[in-house]
Amino acid sequence: MKSILITGAHGFMGRHLALYCHQQLQAEVFGLGHGTFSGSELSAWGMKSSLNGDVSFANLNRVASETCTPDVIFHLAGGNSVAPSLRIPQEDFRRTAFSTCELLDWVRTHAPGTLVVLASTAAVYGAGHSGPISELESPTPYSPYGYHKRMAEMLCESYSNNFGLKTRIVRFFSVYGPELRKQLLWDTCQRLAAGQRHLQMQGTGNENRDWLHVSDCVAFLVTVAQAHFSDNFANHTSVNSAINCGTGLATSVRQVIELVCQQWGEGVTSSFSGQRRAGDPTDLVAQTTQALALGWTPKVHWQQGIAQYVQWFRQHVA
Repeated sequence: MKSILITGAHGFMGRHLALYCHQQLQAEVFGLGHGTFSGSELSAWGMKSSLNGDVSFANLNRVASETCTPDVIFHLAGGNSVAPSLRIPQEDFRRTAFSTCELLDWVRTHAPGTLVVLASTAAVYGAGHSGPISELESPTPYSPYGYHKRMAEMLCESYSNNFGLKTRIVRFFSVYGPELRKQLLWDTCQRLAAGQRHLQMQGTGNENRDWLHVSDCVAFLVTVAQAHFSDNFANHTSVNSAINCGTGLATSVRQVIELVCQQWGEGVTSSFSGQRRAGDPTDLVAQTTQALALGWTPKVHWQQGIAQYVQWFRQHVA
């Protein structure tokens, strides 16, 4: 893996993945997606170049002409959470499903030997689960975000079965870490930075999530790609199967918020409304048997990672 293209490179996960590939693999890393880096930012995140634009034939051709055909494409571009997909579902579809089709058809016609690793989400499983979720569970998404990610998965399966493309699908659970500027941790820290000293949170607080640090997340993406090149992947899962990436540890939202408050200090307290939001899963925790079989293990415990996130926010944002 000497040449790597990351779609969604300007995003939270994309930046961390680029730096990891540069530092750990000494690979040439190129980016494509919405957002512009300065020269110093490109260097800081380990990228040779990054093109600001959609994942389209024209932009993929431009990247390839200015660099080379990548050995691996990590496809991270797409919708990034449930809420925006409910507000503008058509845009979420375009960013997730349509961009995946564009990418796969470009690979089919221009780079059929390139491996495509799709970053998907546990949202494809939907709600109603109790305990760790196996990859054998039937996907039952309930939000546009989940449906569109499932469509992207099915496109990978289709292009693999019909055209022989090399694709891998990774379903991530609750990824967090420095540079994350959305969702629960970001919103909570913003409220604290604005001076709130008692946080009234939505939900019961007993909703369990699988908190995966971004450093473990990007290490797993690379592990999946390396396993493909070493023929190790087929020993653990079928080519078209998705594979979960999480810690397997159920941690309640209440525990996380209490730790954020503790790390922030200044007498901060929290409470929960007690009203469960419609469609909000009670348990969203990964069964990690297949991931562990590839030789990967998560290294950052959620308590360490949450404390690190609060420290990052206070030093670089607040």
